[in-house]
Amino acid sequence: IHRHLFCRLGLVATIKDRANEIYKKVEDLKSIRGRNQDAILAACLYIACRQEDRPRTVKEICSVANGATKKEIGRAKEFIVKQLEVEMGQSMEMGTIHAGDFLRRFCSTLGMNNTAVKAAQEAVQRSEELDIRRSPISIAAAVIYMITQLSEDKKPLKDISLATGVAEGTIRNSYKDLYPYAARLIPNSYAKEEDLKNLC
Repeated sequence: IHRHLFCRLGLVATIKDRANEIYKKVEDLKSIRGRNQDAILAACLYIACRQEDRPRTVKEICSVANGATKKEIGRAKEFIVKQLEVEMGQSMEMGTIHAGDFLRRFCSTLGMNNTAVKAAQEAVQRSEELDIRRSPISIAAAVIYMITQLSEDKKPLKDISLATGVAEGTIRNSYKDLYPYAARLIPNSYAKEEDLKNLC
């Protein structure tokens, strides 16, 4: 698998080894022929990141995937998992993802200050105690939106969408789900209860 895929995503050698291992297994299967190789490579990397507990979003993988689209990578991932599960005769361990796995990178991309990042991390941890039926990436994006709305450095929804790869409408809906719990999620050191009235 091409070296630049790992370098540009700042990934460690163990992920490179795991991705190569997955690719070699898939390469031996005849059913891979005629499929989009860039999408297959990217999907192997996505799976390796998940298995090594260093998950990346499909959008992040897509940014280094030599033109393969999110849809193509998603399909390739499903194909690889299905093929290898048949081969192994058991379900493939992918590792659980949490909103906190993505939060720091998203905050860094948005140029958020340390105080806001710490508050967002705490809010995300607290969100895990709630039954919010949204993807971890959507929750991370919604928490960032909530935190930045309470600061002087408000981030436009469009910028958060670009940084996280989550559609603006999805962030809005996830934020609506989190909003009733704002007082439980936002650390008191970051915003007092009366400050929460400023949330839209």
